[in-house]
Amino acid sequence: MNTLEAFNQALFLIINATPSTPTWQIDLARWIADYVVYLIPLTLIAMWLFGDERQRETGLRAACVTFLALGINQLIGLAWPHPRPFVMGIGHTFLDHAPDPSFPSDHGTIFASIALTLLAGGVKRYGLAILLAGFAVAWARIFIGVHFPLDMAGAVIVAAVTFMLIAPLWRLAGSSVTRGLVLVYRKLMAWPIGRGWVAR
Repeated sequence: MNTLEAFNQALFLIINATPSTPTWQIDLARWIADYVVYLIPLTLIAMWLFGDERQRETGLRAACVTFLALGINQLIGLAWPHPRPFVMGIGHTFLDHAPDPSFPSDHGTIFASIALTLLAGGVKRYGLAILLAGFAVAWARIFIGVHFPLDMAGAVIVAAVTFMLIAPLWRLAGSSVTRGLVLVYRKLMAWPIGRGWVAR
C-alpha cells in the first residue's frame, strides 16, 4: 500500500498545477472542475424529453447506477477516509474545497456511472460525450489540487461494480418502472407533447 500511495502522490505532483502555471490554464481547469458536471442533468433531461423508449430507459438506469454508486462512495469514505492533497500538505490547491475524504471522487463516479451505462445501453453519442467530459473533469480536479489520480481510478471501479449490482434488478423491474414513469410524464407534459415540442 505504501508503494501504491507513493505512486499516487508522485503522479499527482506531475499533473498538479504550480504557482508558475499560466493563469488561463488554472482558470480553465477551475471552470471545468466546477461546471462541466451540469452536462449530466442536461444530457439525461434531453434523453428523456427527446429520446425514444430505449434512451429513456437507459437514462433512468444511468441515474439509478449513479445514485447507488454515490451512496457506496459515502460508505467507503466512512470506512477509509483518505485525505485530500491539500489536507496532507501535498502540491498546490487552486479551488476552495471541504476537507472531506477524497477517495473515490464523487465527480469521477458520476461521469463514470453515466458514461458506462449509456455506452452499455447502446446510447453511444451521449455516452461518448459524457466519457470525454469525464476525462476532462478528472484531469481538472487533479490539476487544481483537490483529488489524487487514484481517486479517479477508484471512481471508475465503484461505477463498474455498481453497474453490475444494478443489472439483475434492472432486468426484473427496469422496463416496468420506466413505463410507469413514462405514463406520469405523458400526463404532466400533455400540453407540450400535443404541440410536438417534446417526444411523447
